[in-house]
Amino acid sequence: MFRTTRNLAAATILVAVLGVAACAPTNTNTTYTGADIGRTASVSYGVIVSMRPVTVQADQTGVGTLGGAALGATAGSFIGRNDVRGNILGAVGGAIIGGIAGSAVEKGVSTGSAVEFIIREDNGQTISVVQTNEDGFRPGERVMLTRGARTRIARTGS
Repeated sequence: MFRTTRNLAAATILVAVLGVAACAPTNTNTTYTGADIGRTASVSYGVIVSMRPVTVQADQTGVGTLGGAALGATAGSFIGRNDVRGNILGAVGGAIIGGIAGSAVEKGVSTGSAVEFIIREDNGQTISVVQTNEDGFRPGERVMLTRGARTRIARTGS
């Protein structure tokens, strides 16, 4: 009975942690942090010359690997035989498998798709801006560029 309860608790913890990781916020061109509020930004205008899809990969922190290893070790120690040697072997195996799974989860939630926009500004300068395209921008479209904590493009009011 005690062993079944421990296995259920370990599985519940693992599912909860992976579920929270899957709910990581997505950065879009309309996502701002609290630090961005009240910060001034310069504005310029231009035309989208071209665009191409890109993959955005955030730096991995190792939290997924460490968290997965810790959870795997805990869960694995419950799976091993009911002696010290079995629990240690289960913990080691669980840590390895959990670490690999945690790393994959972290990579999955920190990888996304975006678009690189090549924009010719009104001043003649050509720049590149990478952001999401939930607004459905297209080449030839006139846009406003806001340069603050990061550069963002948006539709012009006219």
